[in-house]
Amino acid sequence: MKPETRNALIASAIFLAIFGIAGFFLPSIMLAAGETSLWLAALIAIVFIAAFFVVFWLRGRYQERRKD
Repeated sequence: MKPETRNALIASAIFLAIFGIAGFFLPSIMLAAGETSLWLAALIAIVFIAAFFVVFWLRGRYQERRKD
C-alpha cells in the first residue's frame, strides 16, 4: 500500500468515525436542545449536515491546491 493511499484511508476512517459517533448521538442532542427551542434543534441538525459537506469541500480544495 502506497503512503498516499494509506494516509487517505486513515483520514477517511477518522472522518467516518467522528461523523458516525456524532450521527449516533445527534437525535439525543436534538431532543435535549428541542426542550429549550425547536429552532435550536433544527439549527444543530443543519450545522451537522453542512459540516459533512464543508469537510468534503475543504478536502477538495486542499487536494486541488496540492496537485498544482
